[in-house]
Amino acid sequence: MRYLAIIGSGPAGYYTAEAALKRWSEEVMVDVFDQLPVPYGLIRTGVAPDHQSIKAVAKRYETVALSENVRFIGNVTVGPDVSVAELQNLYDAVILATGAPHDKPLGLPGEDLGNVFGSAAFVGWYNGHPQFAALDPDLSGSTAVVIGNGNVALDVARILAKTPAEFAGSDIVGHALDRLAASRIERIVLLGRRGPHQIAMTPKELGELGHLERACPRVDPADLPEEGEDALLEPGQRKSVNHLRSFAAIPESVRQDMAVEIAFDFFAAPRAILGDNGRVTGVEVERTRLEGGRAVATGESYVIPAGLVVCCIGYQTSPIAGVPFEESAGRFANDEGRILPGLYCVGWARRGPSGTIGTNRPDGFGVIDLIAQDQPRESAKPGCDGFDALAEARALKVVRFRDWKKIEAAEAERAREGAPREKFVDLAGMIRAAGKE
Repeated sequence: MRYLAIIGSGPAGYYTAEAALKRWSEEVMVDVFDQLPVPYGLIRTGVAPDHQSIKAVAKRYETVALSENVRFIGNVTVGPDVSVAELQNLYDAVILATGAPHDKPLGLPGEDLGNVFGSAAFVGWYNGHPQFAALDPDLSGSTAVVIGNGNVALDVARILAKTPAEFAGSDIVGHALDRLAASRIERIVLLGRRGPHQIAMTPKELGELGHLERACPRVDPADLPEEGEDALLEPGQRKSVNHLRSFAAIPESVRQDMAVEIAFDFFAAPRAILGDNGRVTGVEVERTRLEGGRAVATGESYVIPAGLVVCCIGYQTSPIAGVPFEESAGRFANDEGRILPGLYCVGWARRGPSGTIGTNRPDGFGVIDLIAQDQPRESAKPGCDGFDALAEARALKVVRFRDWKKIEAAEAERAREGAPREKFVDLAGMIRAAGKE
């Protein structure tokens, strides 16, 4: 028998477990670890709550998780509960699939002011991540600035702009829904250093901004390149720019009927977050121009008043004691997935925060290929039984997949009308529902 430990139960983790089953079938046992008592990582706490069709991929992971050769080991934190070195002594291979759960720092004066948040924290707040459930953002100001020109920035802007009725069928958590219902935000500014041709927004997500009940997107026609230049873009990017062109053409008479404006501020680089009495009051911005595809400062600056700032500029992986780490790239130091003998990484932990959920599938199969090359024979390591003995000795409250199903059932029972679930946003509630008190 071959024993694998996968640290992280998100897409990268379960795609890797799937790949292991396909290669070794009944000759492998896989333990999938997570520090939370609930699985699926990014799918549960990162994907926007109003994108239930994307979250449905969790059903595929459940099929893998229900295999007799795969175990979910929830509520176990690598480091405080068990070290990587200990796992390496127990399993033939340890694969880090921890994702990139932390915000990349903005690196500007004022980013530590009150009501300035990174997207991991803000998205975690409205998605019910226990670490961020108590974030308590103030939405009483009239203007919010969202820094970034990717899909996460779009998610944040869309969530801020929606009416309560538009969250029907979503699994946004109750505390966020209540706060958003009382929001007084009238203007959301999407700040991007470069122009429309350089956005990292996909057509589907961008197009959603054109169908909101009370919000209207605004693009300055002067920011758009000559239409003929769109022919140089990839098809998907061209569709996204077409959306921007359609936003620029929206008549003012239509805008006047909308309570919220979502303004795209291109060629605008943030230089400082401004504040008063410890709270954000605005963002100092410098106008840029493109030179060879890069944003170059022009020296022209202005201030956008803001009562809320959300920075959506990227994520980074959490370092783990004893594991080589590349600070500059925000990921584990690795050679195509190999870190050290018997230690591997996959997904965002390997390549940094890039690609889609589906990109993790070939990544998972690739790391299993590496393990097969490096370890052509099975070893005599204790594997799952060895971990169970360690967990018992340390009195760890391990949450298994059957326990997670109890949590899932309790969340479904708590759901408001039309919603698939009302998530527990605290670890104690999850543990109680799992029957692990």
